[in-house]
Amino acid sequence: MTNLQSKLILLVEDNPDDEELTIMALRENHMTNEVVVARDGFEALDYLFGRGKYAGRDLAVMPALTLLDLKLPKLNGLEVLRQIRAEEHTKLLPVVILTSSKEDVDLISGYSLGCNGYVRKPVSFPEFVEATRQVGLYWLLLNEIPPTKVT
Repeated sequence: MTNLQSKLILLVEDNPDDEELTIMALRENHMTNEVVVARDGFEALDYLFGRGKYAGRDLAVMPALTLLDLKLPKLNGLEVLRQIRAEEHTKLLPVVILTSSKEDVDLISGYSLGCNGYVRKPVSFPEFVEATRQVGLYWLLLNEIPPTKVT
């Protein structure tokens, strides 16, 4: 397994079509990384903090990239981001908001809460594949992430 492939992606997406599209776009770009899918905000936080159905998972294994939708059931993406940044163990994780929202308030709020990037989902599949390629190559290949420290 290459260094690129060993980097885990957390995809926080409630729409099954967008989930499938994102994974297809990753595969189309030869990114065969393990993708953990959380379908709502609480599930994402449970995964990151090792709670609920993820209790007992190895918290030393954290995502190299979290792709976070904003419009999520139960707990919206901005609140998920707020809680990620509030915890010592997760505050430095790379989080890229991947959303269809065109609201400037979402963009400003995302950056204010500490997202590392904000990508609006392109409408066409070829544009989506290209956007995913660029995001994946930067965050999974070029970017250096700090070591995970479990306390």
